[in-house]
Amino acid sequence: MPEEDAYRCPAGERLPYRYTSEEDGKMLRRYWTTACQNCALKSQCTTGPERRIARWEHEHLLEAVQQRLDANPEAMRQRRETVEHPFGTMKARMGATHFLTKTLPKVATEMALSVLAYNLTRVMNIVGVKPLIVAIVA
Repeated sequence: MPEEDAYRCPAGERLPYRYTSEEDGKMLRRYWTTACQNCALKSQCTTGPERRIARWEHEHLLEAVQQRLDANPEAMRQRRETVEHPFGTMKARMGATHFLTKTLPKVATEMALSVLAYNLTRVMNIVGVKPLIVAIVA
């Protein structure tokens, strides 16, 4: 129930938002109800004194990604076919090691140079060296 910022347990009880806490650098929103003591479904729902839900503040993003994957099961296969190969090739060219630089701007520059080298190699393999030089000069 996003409009109420609450959840419903299997018995239909409302679990309202209670508070937000930080765990492992993540902000978790806490929801629970105290109506479980008298509930006939308690044994199927929770082993604790009440039903509690902890949700990461950005959990809706994970659910949206999962829904897209469920709607298109071939998406991961397509990703492997289009994205993983270039990264594997670049990693092998880098000696399968870590980046040689430190700090984000320097690592970004190193990655950009690696991608540029990969793309130039692809162009030379697909188009050929002479047409590439002609295109660069033009």
